[in-house]
Amino acid sequence: MSRTHRRSLSRSLSVLALLALTAGAVTACSDSDSTAKDSPSSSAGSSTSPGTARAGEAKLHLVDNDGHRLAFYVTQGKGPTIVLDAGGGEDSSQWHDLIPKIQEATGATVVTYDRAGMGKSDVVPGAWSVESAVSDLKAGLDELGVTENVTLVSHSQAGEVATYFAKENPKMLSGVVLVDASLPPLYTDEEITRLAAAAQPQVDAAKKDPDKPQNRQLISTAESYVPMHKAYHKVSWPNSVPATVIVSEKTPFDGSPEDVQRWKDAARTFAADGPNRTLVTAANSSHDIPKDRPDLILKEIETRVTTQR
Repeated sequence: MSRTHRRSLSRSLSVLALLALTAGAVTACSDSDSTAKDSPSSSAGSSTSPGTARAGEAKLHLVDNDGHRLAFYVTQGKGPTIVLDAGGGEDSSQWHDLIPKIQEATGATVVTYDRAGMGKSDVVPGAWSVESAVSDLKAGLDELGVTENVTLVSHSQAGEVATYFAKENPKMLSGVVLVDASLPPLYTDEEITRLAAAAQPQVDAAKKDPDKPQNRQLISTAESYVPMHKAYHKVSWPNSVPATVIVSEKTPFDGSPEDVQRWKDAARTFAADGPNRTLVTAANSSHDIPKDRPDLILKEIETRVTTQR
């Protein structure tokens, strides 16, 4: 796939708050297995115990949940656990370059995973369900024995997973870093209607090649988009869970000033709507902050982990 095509697909996914496949991603979207091969865990075999992995070496764990299998990768450390959740259309390899820097800076255990239908994880047919995604993440962490002192780092669409996960499991989380995340205040009825209508041509195009992982995810998200985001708009973040909100300067809607402002306003509203929330702007960054400003993400992770200790 050409870079031009990838940029076009990125914009369509962004419109549907999948917010994935940002410019510069290196994965060929025609081959989901190739993305998993780029993962830091690609050379590791399956394991059932996270304690068997040496520090600095990622280990693949295959976890069963609700009839499908999910790939989790553990880079073993000490103390707290940092869980990295990739944006829509991305798998765990999005964090490939950042993991060793996190390990060096914090010494913590780092967990990444492939959401259903991406990387080495099984496809789940039908409309995308954030509840299912939350169940998958919880099942994986339970299997790994991770039950507390978790810093969750969530990019883009993973912000929706993080919001529901935090609501259901606040005691597991010592803090969250939301990286240009999809947040509830954005999704007014007016904005949902605007975004769904704008995305429809890209959804129709994706249906012509539905087996590509990113197309499949776009289609499945579109199926549940309106009711899911009407419900999401009403979800509250638990006050007991501290959150750092990183918003990009350009946002996923670069080129649409109205939507850029609405995205930034949603981040500001969310950050101001409860205690222990901090808003940080990623200057000179596109939506793909993991690529453009990994230094900033690392800094905010370090701050969260240091605060926990």
